[in-house]
Amino acid sequence: MTTTDTPSMTDTAAPSRTIAPADAPVTLTHRPGRWIDGWNAENPTFWAASGRAIARRNLGWSIFAEFLGFIIWQLWSIVVVMLPAAGFQLTSSESFWLISLPSLVGATLRFPYTFMVAIFGGRNWTIVSAALLLIPATLLGIVVSNPETPFGVLLLVAALGGVGGGNFASSMANITYFFPQKEKGWALGLNAAGGNLGTSVAQFAVPIAVTIGAGATLNISLAGWMWIPLILLAIFGAWRYMDNLSSAKADFGSSAAALREPHLWVMALLYIGTFGSFIGFASVFPKLIADQFPEFSTIQVGQAAVSLAFLGALVGSLARPYGGRLADRFGGARVTVCAFSVMALGALALVWTLPMHNFVVFLACFLVLFAATGMGNGSTYRMIPSIFAARSQARGYAPGTAEATKMIRKAAAALGLISAIGAYGGFLVPQVLNASQLATGGYQAAFYGFVAAYVGLLLLTVFVYVIPRASLAKQRI
Repeated sequence: MTTTDTPSMTDTAAPSRTIAPADAPVTLTHRPGRWIDGWNAENPTFWAASGRAIARRNLGWSIFAEFLGFIIWQLWSIVVVMLPAAGFQLTSSESFWLISLPSLVGATLRFPYTFMVAIFGGRNWTIVSAALLLIPATLLGIVVSNPETPFGVLLLVAALGGVGGGNFASSMANITYFFPQKEKGWALGLNAAGGNLGTSVAQFAVPIAVTIGAGATLNISLAGWMWIPLILLAIFGAWRYMDNLSSAKADFGSSAAALREPHLWVMALLYIGTFGSFIGFASVFPKLIADQFPEFSTIQVGQAAVSLAFLGALVGSLARPYGGRLADRFGGARVTVCAFSVMALGALALVWTLPMHNFVVFLACFLVLFAATGMGNGSTYRMIPSIFAARSQARGYAPGTAEATKMIRKAAAALGLISAIGAYGGFLVPQVLNASQLATGGYQAAFYGFVAAYVGLLLLTVFVYVIPRASLAKQRI
């Protein structure tokens, strides 16, 4: 059975350079399994008539599923600081490994997840990827109930939480097909921010939930069990309300071509600096607060402590879509330069004020840092489709041609690949801090290193993307 959302138009073979009118009628065909044929978000008539509503519905459920993915991915960031109160004996280095290993696994899974939308469909893979979250959530609830659980088992379960980190790549690659070029920044920013908020929600809600009716000890198993009903809801919502686009193609050839594109590697570095810093600092923030300010790091609620660390991830998450929106208006490169400037200044201020041992100043410096990483997340991610569009224009590919379509698919593949490479920052940041603590007994050396890295990335952005280049059709990226 098929349905037509706009007046039909017969598809005919055309030379590669033939361009259909921008407002030509679009035939939208619905097939069993919620597959949609004929999607063209760049057609203004179709977009206003029905495309926007369909895209927003898919975006809403994508955000919810990705939100839960981030929760499971970053659960151990808050669980780790609560394990001592539950009777677990861990060294500082072991804590850092439990915090950072999920990021390592999640970053690695983003590579295969990038292709899952093209292979199975966006709606279908959202169902599968959400269902996989049940495994680490359930196992976490089991292993933390016994303080005698070996560290190796804890490490394995933490690693399984990485499946939540993989969701980002497939979700973002899927959503980019639903929206027109002019609205991708805002849509991708909302999708990513909704996911990023999962870190903040986990760090806020878990300490409260595990103290309810806990008595003399924490009911820490609830840190895993409490998310299962929401995961089941996400599975149902994706099954019932999301769609698969037959035009969503990001094959291995496109990814191989994207890997040969120098700009992919430049943007991967920038994304390590922005998103890698965000997820890395978000995961270690509870531990950093506990280490630096044990007397001020928590607010007592009953017999347990609620960490203030959720504020960092919250600020960074809320800032992300505005980074994308500003990038839509002023250009992603300019916004990214501003973000790296503020990140460098925030990290430097943090180093200079650490000797004051003032929790309010420490928290303020980190919130500025988180806000800048969030803005940078949105702006750098928005740069990716703009760069590939500029590359297409510089090579003379007319919109609608086979060459231009291949470039769009390459851009979609690059979104997933860059998100995967950038996520390794979530592993690197905690391990750099761990190395700094082991070598010097503090974190100042690590933060000086971060300042140097942000300045270097700022200069790279200016040199490659702010200065007009013929290879990018002298476009403002």
